[in-house]
Amino acid sequence: MKSAQILKQKINSDQLTLGVIATFHLWNGAVEVARHCGLDYLIVDLEHLEHSAEAVADVCAIGRQLDFPVLIRPAAAELVRVRQAADLGPCGMLIPYVENTQALDEVQDALFMKPRGKRRPGGPGNRWVINYDYETFKTEVEDDWVILPQIESQAGLANVDAIARHPLVTAMAIGPYDLSADLGVCWQPEDPRLIAAQETIRAAARAAGKRMWNIGDVASLVRRGYTFLCVGEFMLTMENALRTLAAQTRSAAGAALP
Repeated sequence: MKSAQILKQKINSDQLTLGVIATFHLWNGAVEVARHCGLDYLIVDLEHLEHSAEAVADVCAIGRQLDFPVLIRPAAAELVRVRQAADLGPCGMLIPYVENTQALDEVQDALFMKPRGKRRPGGPGNRWVINYDYETFKTEVEDDWVILPQIESQAGLANVDAIARHPLVTAMAIGPYDLSADLGVCWQPEDPRLIAAQETIRAAARAAGKRMWNIGDVASLVRRGYTFLCVGEFMLTMENALRTLAAQTRSAAGAALP
């Protein structure tokens, strides 16, 4: 898929790659808004809130038509959940709470057709291929998956080197809030234990010839050398921007009043 190829090229070239995740609200215009704002990808979050299959499929279809990468975070790293998410037509997955390579083997089974996996493709995602033979699915879908396993626990951290080396993995990822909680520093983003955990994940990714996805204070993360970033949740980011605009406008109006 062209959008997946575009995203992989950006990630692997170490150019600044910025995206947003949609948890609380999803609408077709989200793809165009993200694209017009100069972002590089959109993640549809199905882990923390359900969106209708039709809405998600429409957003994925618009992404394919615009060659704009749309990924899905499924509810869990489980075969059925991942297979159903794949049927909606994304170019990749942010996989939550990965603790070992066995979880990635199950994800691979969900994403690859036989003989490499157990996927039975169906649903609206089928519209992205010109026909349904194995080679078409392999070359137009499977070979381009963007897969980002999130390390969100100490168990995942202990197995991070093996996870990073798994051939399915495009880049490593982190769930900083859950990981901070598991480390006993919830939510203290500047705590040395969480910073050290992030660097452990990044080192494992580098050793495997891969990059790392991160989310949080993007200005701080850029200063620390991260290039594959998520600016935040869509609606919360818009809320923060509106709050700043309102405060600036009131300040300017107050200064202008006699």
